[in-house]
Amino acid sequence: MSKITGGHLVAKYMKEIENIHIVFTISGGHIENILDGFTEYKIRTIDNRHEQASAMMAHAWSIYTGEPGVCLVTAGPGFTNSLTGIANAYLDNAPLVVLCGRHPLRDDLTGALQEMNQIDMVKPITKWSATCYDTKRIPEYLSIAFRQATLGRPGPVFLELPPDILAVAVDEKDVVIPKRKIHKSCTVPEESELKEAAALINSAKRPIFLGGSGVGMSCCDLSLASFMDKTGIPFALMNNGRGALPDNHPLCISDGGFTGILTGLPQADVVVAVGIRFNWVLQSGRLFPDAKLIRIDIDPSEIDRNRSSDVGLVGDVNEVLNRLNPLVEKRDHREWLKNLRNAYAAFMTTEQEQRSTPSDPIHPNRLVAKIQEVFGTDAFYVADGGDTSYYGLAGFLSSNKAGVQIPAGALLGCLGTGIPFALAAKLAHPDKPVVVLNGDGSFGFNSMEFDTAVRHNIPIICVVNNDCAWGMIKHSQRMSIGEDRCTCAELGMRHYEKMVEGLGGHGELVTHDEEIIPALQRAVASGKPACINVVTDTTVTSPATVIFYQNLSDF
Repeated sequence: MSKITGGHLVAKYMKEIENIHIVFTISGGHIENILDGFTEYKIRTIDNRHEQASAMMAHAWSIYTGEPGVCLVTAGPGFTNSLTGIANAYLDNAPLVVLCGRHPLRDDLTGALQEMNQIDMVKPITKWSATCYDTKRIPEYLSIAFRQATLGRPGPVFLELPPDILAVAVDEKDVVIPKRKIHKSCTVPEESELKEAAALINSAKRPIFLGGSGVGMSCCDLSLASFMDKTGIPFALMNNGRGALPDNHPLCISDGGFTGILTGLPQADVVVAVGIRFNWVLQSGRLFPDAKLIRIDIDPSEIDRNRSSDVGLVGDVNEVLNRLNPLVEKRDHREWLKNLRNAYAAFMTTEQEQRSTPSDPIHPNRLVAKIQEVFGTDAFYVADGGDTSYYGLAGFLSSNKAGVQIPAGALLGCLGTGIPFALAAKLAHPDKPVVVLNGDGSFGFNSMEFDTAVRHNIPIICVVNNDCAWGMIKHSQRMSIGEDRCTCAELGMRHYEKMVEGLGGHGELVTHDEEIIPALQRAVASGKPACINVVTDTTVTSPATVIFYQNLSDF
């Protein structure tokens, strides 16, 4: 009679039923039997240096592969270390499965090592959370976890597994292994609503299509391409929707960065908002007060959130577009697109000059342009930081799915995401260059993950935009309370490249414009995880900082 332990049962179910091949983790006593199960069932483990990075890499894996990401953390501090990554995934609607150790059931209320109420702590930032108390029911609980993470509006889930059910061996014949089911049913709008939306689109003179993470999660590339080809609507894709169509698509206005969106939306007469929240980034929908609004979202609560829609289409983006496409007419909006591009180009004259002109010290816009020159559009770009995220969002263009990621999340504003996201991108797409533009402040949060990169041979290129400060905070303080009262904003010059060299990677310091491209080329040639530490102008302020300051000054 064949026996199997609970920990091995976890691995068996994940490999054979959910087809999971990689898990992000850190070792711990409470989860030892699961880790051994991963070895037995040949599931690759990427062991990080901090559980925050494990959660962030699993989050990123879901974006770059379209599959749920899995992280495994141990009890107590391993669990609490992961909370920031879980919260970021929750606000990003990422299908993340978090497996967590726990103190033994037998030791409840005895003051056991790492005894705490983890479930109540994590409940507000997950779609579903539970503790499994029975070894034989482990596959059942895992099945629920994966379904909850991926069905409907995705999000992180949390399953707590005590060591005294993981170490127990049970007869395999007594264990029911649920089959993986892909449910095909979905909510679709009424035909009358689709016709109403089509009528608005067909009569629009200055339409704009704004897509968010719901576009990326829906796998709607073909229906989206058909919709754009037929309607001719200028579009911008944001968040995890970026890359569903390439940034160099003739109708895409991503070359204008966020400036293009801010310039175009107030001029639009019809806005088609798809799988995107109207949060503070879009001024809660106040950017286009006079436009007719069509919203498509899988979550009914988003349809009229912060701004009532003229037509609300509830359902999966792909399903809705497939039903909408036969109803929309072939249109030509090239004149509107030309006027739109001219409008935002006028606001970007200075930025364009900064990108094309060498400067001493180096301007961040110039740095981004030189990176793009080396790696082109067939690369994955990640940006992490305050001002740094703006420069990356405005300057990087990619033809790849989720090719430009600003993984801080518009709601949580979480720094330290860049390196974990870049590592996950490289694991998912080992044949493509992966470049992360890091602020020097945000670099510090997860920089020890370069040790992870070296141990697991994940050759990312990290370019540090080193302005020797928490730039967004520093410049915001200067505007609000004065330069002589700036507090906790200066970081000073640090040789981050030497840290990476010390961990076994490739590192270089760049201080002049002509050094940027050769340094990047040597980093690629090294074949190692690399850090190019670029000293940039400490005085420049991004438009994002101005917006940030203006929001704070409203109080």
